[in-house]
Order: sequence, then structure tokens, then C-alpha cells
Amino acid sequence: MPTHDLMGGKLHVYRRGESPFWQCSAYLAGRNWRMSTKTESLEHAKDIAEDWYLGLRGKARAGELKSGPTFAKAADKFFAEYEMLTAGQRNPRYVQTQKDRVRIHLLPFFGGKVIAEVTAGLVQEYRVERFKGGRNGKPPARSTLHQEIVALRQVLKCACRHGWLEALPDLSAPYKTSPKIVHRGWFSPEEYRKLYDATRRRAQNPKKERYRWKCAQLHDYVLFMANTGLRPDEAKRLEYRDVNIVKDEPTGEVILEIEVRGKRGIGFCKSMAGAVLPFKRLKQRNHPQPTDKLFGGNLRSLLNTILQEEGLKVDRDGNQRTAYSLRHTYVCFRLMEGADIYQVAKNCRTSVEMIEKYYAAHLKNTLDAAAINVRKRRSLGRKLNTVLQT
Repeated sequence: MPTHDLMGGKLHVYRRGESPFWQCSAYLAGRNWRMSTKTESLEHAKDIAEDWYLGLRGKARAGELKSGPTFAKAADKFFAEYEMLTAGQRNPRYVQTQKDRVRIHLLPFFGGKVIAEVTAGLVQEYRVERFKGGRNGKPPARSTLHQEIVALRQVLKCACRHGWLEALPDLSAPYKTSPKIVHRGWFSPEEYRKLYDATRRRAQNPKKERYRWKCAQLHDYVLFMANTGLRPDEAKRLEYRDVNIVKDEPTGEVILEIEVRGKRGIGFCKSMAGAVLPFKRLKQRNHPQPTDKLFGGNLRSLLNTILQEEGLKVDRDGNQRTAYSLRHTYVCFRLMEGADIYQVAKNCRTSVEMIEKYYAAHLKNTLDAAAINVRKRRSLGRKLNTVLQT
């Protein structure tokens, strides 16, 4: 590795591995500092390194040069703790996704920084850098960036627990008001009937005989999802051994008891009676083993085709309908029938707040007219009118 010493041996410029760029390093304020000059020219790299070193010395004299564990060290500690502490409480795929966000997005930007240098200003610089776009030139979606900031907060909390950081910086996004709450796409009772009529017709008369099994699977999938409220990823993981047909004692109905494995670990669901017949047809059609998946294969393209053909792909507000809309339909139907919102939330493995925010806000029957249209006694109203007119 060729190395060039500058500033009386206090600054080093070198190139390592197969990288075409020159790097620079220096020891200052009790720790090593490194930076890439991002240039292939040695002379240009020396100029950049000298400017960088003089800047470090200036910060050191002003007391602005932080020392201590780096963000990369805190990330390593977070990786070691997170999977173990969330075992059984978080889906392994979600845990891995959080670790990937740290590794792919956060470490390249924050990795070499001392943990105390991760301030609200630096986090905002990260947001700006991300919005410049990645490899495809497109900025991340708002929800994607939010999840990255969540991962950043988890790493910083880990640093706080180990005494490397006194307090969390302000990670809230500046210049932003609260986003508009848009209700999620669902099917009204008429639209839902139109959808399952279309899937039934397609199952009975597929366009090609080789598609018969897939069309039948989709029809049962639509009915099963709308009567259970499962998330699409939960249904994708569902095995036959996770579903039992039982008689519900309080209602006297035959329903499904489902052991659900999703993003929040293991949960349970009690279906509507309408999910039993589709499940029986699935078993009769597929002759499954207990460990077989209920819905093998990809049904998304066929579902999208039928939604397009029936004019159901987009609702009147421009919201795209997907398989997730069947979960929203289940929740809305239960609320329209007067079900207890807490029990619905528990059965769907979500919170009452989420249901009130995204599902119930647009349902007219959740408003109590008797409580809204309250009138004072007529005699008092007459007295008030008399006072106002004199």
C-alpha cells in the first residue's frame, strides 16, 4: 500500500486495495481520523488532505472535535442486541430489514462519525442527501425515509444505554406539517359483491383451461381475506396446520381459529363464518400436507387483471386497490355492523388508534346522530330568540 507522509509525518495519504481513490488519515485528539479524498490524482489528494487536516486542527483548538465511540461501533452493538432482545416479539424478516437499513443507508453516511457528532443538523443533512436520489436517481418515499430514521433512533438509543451519548438529538423532520390522513382503499358492500362475482365467474369459466386452478385459488383467497382481515404477508405465510375449524360457543357459528405469523410475531384470529367454505374448498382442491401453504404461487397479477376489468382498481379518491384492500374491507364491514372497535383491533393485531385514524374516519355510521343533533328544550329556545330580537 503506497503511503505519502505530509505535515511532518502527522498526515498520511495512501491508497488501499483496488480502490482508485486516495485516502488520508491523521491522529488527533486521542483518536485516528480517516477520509477519502475521492480523487485519483495524487497531487490533488495531497491538497485536499492538507486542507482537511488543518480544518481538524482548528476544530480541536476550538473544542469542537468530538472523541469517543463511533456510530459504526454503536451499530455493531445494536446488531448484537437487537435480534436477541426481539426474539419472539418481532418477525425475523422485519428484524433483518432494520439491520439492512442500518448497513446499506446509515453506515455509509454516519459510520465514521463519533456518536456525539450525530446531531439534529447532521440528521437533516442525511435527509437532504437521501432526497438527492440513489442509484436510480429517485428520492425515497416518505415512509421509507421514516423507517430509516426509526432505525437511526434505535441505534442512538443503544448508544445512550451504554453511556456513549447523553441524550437523543431531535430527529423530527423540520419544515413539515402533519401529513394529510387519507383513508385506505376498501370495497363497499356493492363493490365487494361485484368483485367476488367476477372471481367466481373466472373460476367457473377460466379463459384457458390451464388457469382453472389459479382462478379457483383466487376466488377462495378473496373470500378468505375479506372474512378474516389478515394482512397479505400473513396469508402468504399461513400453513394448513395453522387453521382449525371450530364451533364458537358464544355465537353458535362454525368459524376458523387461525394462528397468525406476521410482522408482530405470533397472534391469533377468529374468522367470520364466511371463511369456512373457502377453506374447505382449498383443502379439497389441494390435498395438502399440514406444512403446505394455503396460498402458494403468485395471485397478484390475476387479481389486478380482474380489478382492472371490473373497474375496481382505483376508488373515487384515486387510491389504488390491492390485496391489502380486502383487510380494510373486513375492518370497515365489522365497524358498519356495530362490532366493538377494541375487539376488531385485537382480532386484526393492530391498535384502536390505527383503526380510528385510517379506517373509521370515513364511515358515516360511526357518527352518532343522536349525540350530534342535540337540541335544547323548546321553551328555552323561544326565550333565547326573544332576547336576540329585542
